Amino acid sequence: MRNRYFDALSATPGLAWMGQNTNHIPAHPAVTAAMIHAIEAGEFNAYAPPLGFEALRAAITADLGVPEAEALVTEGGVNALAMVCRARCRPGTTFVTTDPTWKWPCLFARQAGAEVIEIPIYDSDCDYRLTPKALRAHVDDRTAIIYLVDPNNPLGIRYTAEEIAGFAAIAQEAGALLVHDCTYRDFAEGHHPALKVAPENAVVSLSFSKWLGLAGMRIGALVTPRALFEEFAGQATSVLGASVIAQRAAAAGLAVKPEWMANVRRIDGANKAMIREAFLALPGFAIPVWPSHGNFLVIETTGAGIRPEALVEAARRRGIMIRQGTYHTARFGDRFVKVSTSVPGAWAEKLCTLLPGMVEEARSLNDLPPQF
Repeated sequence: MRNRYFDALSATPGLAWMGQNTNHIPAHPAVTAAMIHAIEAGEFNAYAPPLGFEALRAAITADLGVPEAEALVTEGGVNALAMVCRARCRPGTTFVTTDPTWKWPCLFARQAGAEVIEIPIYDSDCDYRLTPKALRAHVDDRTAIIYLVDPNNPLGIRYTAEEIAGFAAIAQEAGALLVHDCTYRDFAEGHHPALKVAPENAVVSLSFSKWLGLAGMRIGALVTPRALFEEFAGQATSVLGASVIAQRAAAAGLAVKPEWMANVRRIDGANKAMIREAFLALPGFAIPVWPSHGNFLVIETTGAGIRPEALVEAARRRGIMIRQGTYHTARFGDRFVKVSTSVPGAWAEKLCTLLPGMVEEARSLNDLPPQF
């Protein structure tokens, strides 16, 4: 049922995808040109190098600011995280993360036999973030991985360099690996990759799905200390290399990233401000994290007396796709919806214009079951 509903949404003409937090702003011409050239040159007829094109690998570590590290190009950031879980998780170990977090690594850890421990952070008392004190209380000698999504998806909080260093020290003491998921780093102010403070005991996962809008191309990377590279590369399933066309697009994107992200962040920031104003103008809605360092906003609906699923359905009927909170967290998902903001300005304007009518209809849909 879930796949059929998702496919129906995908096929809906004119649907504004404001719940799938990839970048929907039209691609940079250089990125499009690189993909077209790769197709016209027939580059897809050959396998790519298993670790990725060397120029792309070097560009990834340079962009992250860790040229002494090693990058392995993967089929999306999720594939990078799967490799890490296969390498470190096994029965008798724990995988420690937050709630909310990105759910798929939790699945990979459980598949490998590890116990998943989710530390709740959806709470104003902890400022919606993990603290070193809370982490230390859940880490022991069984801990194989500490998994940190930063900026957090869906909350949008960002950790400081001091906080990252604190988490890394806890991981070091426990003999655990700090896995820093930096998928949304390019939308954050003052982001600090863990490899800069823990160059021997951390890895970073990256994705080109969000900032560059290549979600459908499945291209990402795992960046590791050189001493750990062989361990994780040995878990790779992409032994014939990630998509050549996707790699060419990623390389072209990195080459124009400063100018590209300046424009993306300008649009994203304007959309965030517009959407925040529209929701807060209506009774009962709240935005727990502001500013958001991701390309999305969490909007609480409980004060308005509306179930997230009802608002999602009311939006869908108007050609707008947003996410209900249960997509991200079973424990807290009945509180909020998530709205993506790196979208064309016209999409955000449509949402804001239609929002009062959506809210009114959602009240009549409160008894609907979750749709997907």
